[in-house]
Order: sequence, then structure tokens, then C-alpha cells
Amino acid sequence: MNLLLDTHAFLWFIGNDSRLSDDAKLAIEAPANQKWVSIASCWEIAIKSGLGKLQLADPVEVFLPREIAANRFSTLPIELRHATFVADLPNHHRDPFDRLLIAQALVESFQIVGCDAAFDAYGVSRLW
Repeated sequence: MNLLLDTHAFLWFIGNDSRLSDDAKLAIEAPANQKWVSIASCWEIAIKSGLGKLQLADPVEVFLPREIAANRFSTLPIELRHATFVADLPNHHRDPFDRLLIAQALVESFQIVGCDAAFDAYGVSRLW
């Protein structure tokens, strides 16, 4: 199964945070599943880190590549078809990063791992 981790799910998994659901943790740890981190999430983390809203153990340019590689995650680039698909999404959710993740999941037929129930209004498959 292809799993697209929402930004918080990625951070909670690598931080061993108890807020990550047991089902999400098991799915991320399952060797048969392909785990994806969107470049949109990397961008969001970089922005929040730069603004001082997110404290990382190392500079973002060290932290992200290390954690993605150490956890054997793949990165999902932002393709033109992902960006243009956002225009067709209803306005249930205003967060631009989340809207792009929703578009990516729908276009690629990936399941999103995340706790945000607002994603459900888009018909995207969500695991939590």
C-alpha cells in the first residue's frame, strides 16, 4: 500500500510521539507498505522551522534528508498535475499544504496517514 504521510504524522513518527495512533504507527512500520513524504510537507517544515514555530534537532537541511533516509521514506515531488488538481477541490479546507496533500493522494491513489478528519470530505482514503 502507498501511504502519504501528513506533515504531523511524519513528525510524530520520527519523534516517537504518543499522539500518533497505533494503527498509523503499525502501517508506517509495515515493510510491505511504501511510505511517502511530500515535498509540500518538507516545505511546510522548512517554513515553520525558519519562523521559529517548529524546533528541530538539527538545521532543516540536515534534519529532513537524514530522517527521510533513516526511515526509508520516499519523497513525492509536486507535479504540475498535483498543483492543477487543487483548483478542482471544494473549499472544505483552507490550509494550502493540506489541500496539496489531498490532491496528491487523489491523483496518485495513495492513502493519507493523518488525524485531520477534514480530509474525509474530499473522498480521500485516510488512515488513523
